[in-house]
Amino acid sequence: MTTQISPDRDSRVSDRDARVPDRTERDTRIDVLRALALLTIYVDHVPGTAFEYLTYKNFGFSDAAEVFVLISGISVALAYGRKFQPGNRLLATLKMLRRAGVLYATHIVTTMVVMAMFCAAAVFARRPELLTMINIEPLIKNTPQVLIGIVTLGHQLGYNNILPVYAVLLLLTPVFLLIVSYRPVLALVASGALWLVAGVYQIAPPNYPEPGFWFLNPLSWQFLFNIGLAGALHVRRGGTIPVNRWLVGAALAYTAVALVWVHSPLWGHISWFGLPPVLTGFDKTFLSLPRLLHILAVSYLIVAFPAVSNLFRTGRDHPLAILGKRSLPIF
Repeated sequence: MTTQISPDRDSRVSDRDARVPDRTERDTRIDVLRALALLTIYVDHVPGTAFEYLTYKNFGFSDAAEVFVLISGISVALAYGRKFQPGNRLLATLKMLRRAGVLYATHIVTTMVVMAMFCAAAVFARRPELLTMINIEPLIKNTPQVLIGIVTLGHQLGYNNILPVYAVLLLLTPVFLLIVSYRPVLALVASGALWLVAGVYQIAPPNYPEPGFWFLNPLSWQFLFNIGLAGALHVRRGGTIPVNRWLVGAALAYTAVALVWVHSPLWGHISWFGLPPVLTGFDKTFLSLPRLLHILAVSYLIVAFPAVSNLFRTGRDHPLAILGKRSLPIF
């Protein structure tokens, strides 16, 4: 099926190209996109290589973190949406809590492994400067408090920030699912209001013992996560996504401007009309509006053009599909 962009009325993305498949029809596009996000995160976390200049972050305001969180919301909807029904909500909630616990444990293990790697390199390769990188230095200077911070997620190493926010989002998911089951629009409005308040008033989980906030604020990133979750539930329940020339044109224009902007002197250094940075800046911690709109525009264009969306459709035995399906071990 192909989707036409009608000048007169909205078309609808439906049928095989946009519907969420049944459990037995695993949509490999989600796995492939998740795999690409994980690979991109890996490349971006090894700065200075030639590959870094080819990743998604070089083409707009958002980066692989936004892709990962949006896909995570979609995946959670597919995994738990149908299970979260009256009479079964407690069991579904317990499964989500268990998954959050697995993510927490994985984060602690990877943090310890990363610290051990850096310490080993500092000792055996005689590179003591490595102990000043990625937020390891506070551990050397103030070990007891930093260990408490690591366990309570108040101290996170550089490049090790995605699993804590994902775990917290899973803890919050049952509440959102409960609201979206009865009032989908209200659920998204409440989620958006929380994003706005957190960004305007700079509300976020604090670091410990160092000053500052979490690098990725779950109170802000929950909005993107919930957009993915609500959108997937809407389509799975028979809903459609409107596609018309104005929305497509706006998305194309926005992504084009973003592409030019990130390669201009204005990138990261502009704010308009005295508005809060969350509305006009490019802050990642509070998921500023330009970043949020960019990932939504890119996602909308993928959905609007099935020919593009189907580029990510593969067989289940494709390496990218396998990687995306087993994302946590790969991570």
